Amino acid sequence: MTTDRSSAEDFDIVVVGGGVIGLAVGQALAREGREVLILEKQDAIGTETSSRNSEVIHAGIYYPAGSLKAELCVRGKHLLYEHCKSHHVPHEHIGKLIVATSQDHFPVLKAYQQQALVNGVGELPWLTQQEIEAKEPTVSCIGGIWSPTTGIIDSHAFMLSLEGELEAHGGMVAFLSEVRDLRVESGLRVTTSELSLAPRVVINAAGLDAPALGRRVGRDFRTYYAKGHYYTLSGKSPFNHLVYPIADEGGLGVHVTLDMAHQARFGPDVVWQCGHDYTFDESRRAQFVAAIHAYYPDLDESKLQPGYTGIRPKLAPQGEPASDFVVNGPDETGVEGYVELLGIESPGLTASLAIAERVVEMVC
Repeated sequence: MTTDRSSAEDFDIVVVGGGVIGLAVGQALAREGREVLILEKQDAIGTETSSRNSEVIHAGIYYPAGSLKAELCVRGKHLLYEHCKSHHVPHEHIGKLIVATSQDHFPVLKAYQQQALVNGVGELPWLTQQEIEAKEPTVSCIGGIWSPTTGIIDSHAFMLSLEGELEAHGGMVAFLSEVRDLRVESGLRVTTSELSLAPRVVINAAGLDAPALGRRVGRDFRTYYAKGHYYTLSGKSPFNHLVYPIADEGGLGVHVTLDMAHQARFGPDVVWQCGHDYTFDESRRAQFVAAIHAYYPDLDESKLQPGYTGIRPKLAPQGEPASDFVVNGPDETGVEGYVELLGIESPGLTASLAIAERVVEMVC
């Protein structure tokens, strides 16, 4: 849907970015009676980070206690399951195994169990090698833990449902509307190639481009791009659930996820890079095979096919601890009417509706 210059001046709130975060925030504000316009630079919703991920509904296990990632993931998970049921979004409460392939992994899994309790996730039962074999006969490990609240979702169907809610409550998405300028000018002024807008509130949900947009109003964040490759496994999946190894630097390890058709895929890895390069690097195959063989030794390499890549917008560089989400309202940004949502990597999809709740509290 598009809009013209005269009608655009009437919008109270402009959201920059039509990915899952922008759509979740936009529809939540529209439901509160606000006049909302989402500016999306591409010709469709959610074509970047939102559609290039594992499509997992995360439980909230890994994140530090008191962090926004922990709080918003746990809250968002419940909201997301409710939304999927009420809006008929394809999803499945499939569960996840986190497996140990050496004795050194046991203390890490014990720490995950404790972190889950602290974060309000609940208990993650310990499973013996035999109990895991009963669930996943092809998985090789010496034990592991079970996350019963982890799920999978059709992320595109979810985003379409959010877009539908936005439009049902009077909001709009303007496609091919890249923001050319954002400045403070007796209030906020947003400019695209066709529109000049003066909304009361601007919400920066621009994903990979969010820090660059924020610098236009004096905010100083930098994004570090972490590309991840996904390989698909052709043929019938040998897995019944999601299977994760111990997390590694920059990600959760090369894990097994299933799409809604139960097609198996492996990934993502972590490749630090500059810019928006989605090229699939087949030279990563050897590292993938080694990582997968650690817990799935029966892998038939001929069935491993290049899938897709995604880029995670990180606020901490390689070698430093992962940063938290940044969800700042005008009080934190120091710019009247300006809200910034930065570093929304995993578990951003799961947390999206909880992030939207937080933004509604800030601006309504």
